[in-house]
Amino acid sequence: MKSLHKVAILLISAMFTNSCNSKEELIAEGANLTLVADGFKFTEGPAADAEGNIYFTDQPNNRIMKWNVEDKELSVFMEDAGRANGLFFDKKGNLFACADANSQLWKIDEDKNVSVVVGEFEGKRMNGPNDLWIAQNGGIYFTDPYYQRPYWEHSKQPIEKERVYYLSPGENVPAIAAEDLVKPNGIIGTADGKILYVADIGDNKTWSYTIAEAGNLHNKSLLTELGSDGMTIDERGNIYLTGNGVTVFDHTGKQLLHIPVEKEWTANVTFGGKENKTLFITAMDALYSLEMNVKGQY
Repeated sequence: MKSLHKVAILLISAMFTNSCNSKEELIAEGANLTLVADGFKFTEGPAADAEGNIYFTDQPNNRIMKWNVEDKELSVFMEDAGRANGLFFDKKGNLFACADANSQLWKIDEDKNVSVVVGEFEGKRMNGPNDLWIAQNGGIYFTDPYYQRPYWEHSKQPIEKERVYYLSPGENVPAIAAEDLVKPNGIIGTADGKILYVADIGDNKTWSYTIAEAGNLHNKSLLTELGSDGMTIDERGNIYLTGNGVTVFDHTGKQLLHIPVEKEWTANVTFGGKENKTLFITAMDALYSLEMNVKGQY
């Protein structure tokens, strides 16, 4: 009887999980993909501040834009932005940027003062930090793929392997976190700091890792055979991948939803807005939004 009771509980739990993650449950009733702004060259790296305002990069134009969710106004937050790609805010309100111009990781404070957090590894220039995630303890994971840029003077990959690095809180020298990947790109972790997801866009796969207390990664496990440019995660632990629109998976790798975006490429995605229930999507020359029933984890 006890075993039958356990089976019944598991079945009910599975049914509840599936119903709570249906398309109708994830997307707000009547919501449609909405164009927020366009006219850019290539949008990337959306990140939300504590008020839910969205910062994103117009990478070829070398600037970081800001969308004020209260006033619904767009402004230039920073020019000469290091040709930034991925962005992420820490708990203190500092904006971290993968500054592609010189293959660096930047910290931009509230007064827009810039400091270089990472500029090299073992005496070599980084390949090109692309995306990052900051854990609650301040530790930073970032991907370092190689995409040859026309504005670089060099044409040879500085570091042979394209890796994920980890910068411990208070440190200025990164450590190798994962190097068994072809071309790591999108990256996101869970708010409890236990799981890290890394998209290997070069192998068209997304992996999950267990994060150890010291920040080391263990137990590499395949989430799905789909890579991604950028990533985010919602309060239920669902993972949002980009490329052909936005595709949503639960933590087991089950596909829940596909959000089509009528652009050649969807680069990145994040949650923001006043209630943290708006999905913001960067795609080619545009920024889109979609109202959701779920909040982002951050």
